[in-house]
Amino acid sequence: MIAIIKYNAGNISSVQNALTRLGYESIITDDATEILAADKVILPGVGEASSAMQHLKEKGLDKTILAITKPILGICLGQQLMCEFSEEGNTECLGIFNTEVKKFPNTDIVPHMGWNSFTKVEGELFKGLEFTNDVYFVHSYYAEINEQTTAVCDYIKPFSAAMQKNNFYATQFHPEKSADIGEQILKNFIEL
Repeated sequence: MIAIIKYNAGNISSVQNALTRLGYESIITDDATEILAADKVILPGVGEASSAMQHLKEKGLDKTILAITKPILGICLGQQLMCEFSEEGNTECLGIFNTEVKKFPNTDIVPHMGWNSFTKVEGELFKGLEFTNDVYFVHSYYAEINEQTTAVCDYIKPFSAAMQKNNFYATQFHPEKSADIGEQILKNFIEL
């Protein structure tokens, strides 16, 4: 079973719909027992970092996420919350990835919204893919490049489009909105 963490952030239904199209069953839950029992876990998200972290802490989901030993995928805000700190609301995050989340410097062309390609790609999420297609982004904040970066995108400046550390995987882009390439990335995650 795939658990999609419910934590007061948007985009949860889109992720579940993408999994259903791929033939996978999932549940949307904020129950720690269900999350820890799942074979795979997804932390999706569209929203604001400080209120999302506050909700995770109020439900005890911050500790639950850190206790997950099966593969977990953070998407967009989910990736940002897995970092150490976010400038958005001066937020202490989960601290899984050793990097900070910063706001793009040029507010005239922010948010970064639309299709963009990678300048570097490696890792299990991207197995068997040729990057002739772009993936879909919507964000005003970005994770800095670090030793856990597995994909880099360039918008105003290079940033972490994907990261991985142990069983924690994350994408700044939205695989559930990235057509065939996004579906393959989700499938690669589920088949880990």
